[in-house]
Amino acid sequence: MPDLASMPFIEFGFLRRALVGGLALALSAPPLGVFLMLRRMSLTADVLAHGMLPGVALGFILAGLSVPALAAGGMAAGLLVVLGAGALSRATGGREDASLTALYLVALAAGVALLSWRGSAVELTQVLFGSVLGVDDAALLLMAGTASLTWLFLALAWRPLVLECFDPAFGQAVGARGSAWHLGFLAMLVLNLVAAFAAMGTLMAVGVMMLPAIAARHWAMNVGGIVYAACAIAVLAVLGGLAASFWADMPAGPAIVLAAGGLWATSMLAGPVDGLWARWRRRHLTG
Repeated sequence: MPDLASMPFIEFGFLRRALVGGLALALSAPPLGVFLMLRRMSLTADVLAHGMLPGVALGFILAGLSVPALAAGGMAAGLLVVLGAGALSRATGGREDASLTALYLVALAAGVALLSWRGSAVELTQVLFGSVLGVDDAALLLMAGTASLTWLFLALAWRPLVLECFDPAFGQAVGARGSAWHLGFLAMLVLNLVAAFAAMGTLMAVGVMMLPAIAARHWAMNVGGIVYAACAIAVLAVLGGLAASFWADMPAGPAIVLAAGGLWATSMLAGPVDGLWARWRRRHLTG
């Protein structure tokens, strides 16, 4: 007999679609979040999610809530922000993070202005925060394809990415082509954020990428273990968030992010690696 947690997914097709799409994202986005965290670039995902908004807005103006149009616009805008920040920093001699910050702030304001100009309040909310009803066949195909491409990229780029996190000088010395892998990594990052907005919106998409990654560092000490833990935490967040969104009648995106936040808080308190409880026990046992 189905329990309260599984009954919504058995009864409603739109929740099953959201679940399948969410699980695909839970397996592809957190590994990228782990590398962002290890490289001390955790806010980059948030910057890119905001930077995609003008492209999403233009896609909405031209084609409405069409997933291919929104995805194409978001991908183009995200890549433009990433490549533009790099080009500006090289041309002016400034820091890349400063150029990225300036571009994303302008992009965020432009995107909100465009959506407010042509869209209703309901449509603006759906684009910014997502909707389980927006997960159609095109969105599922985008999420599944993104997950497949991400894991293929990670299989090819795992060693160069790990080297760039811990010893970039050695990676450069052995010809690891760090800049090429870095651009590929940023492209995968943008693609995952674009895929995530169909269910969670542009402003919530980064939550499923970064919160599980940050929580996972409390459960493992090597990169592979952290990636596996991050994916497991993201899967739990998607399952719990979608169930909570149904029973508590709240948007799916915020519910998934809140579930991920709860798992992060639990990991920070009870995780065996630098968790508060583990640190307290170690200090008192050795003191």
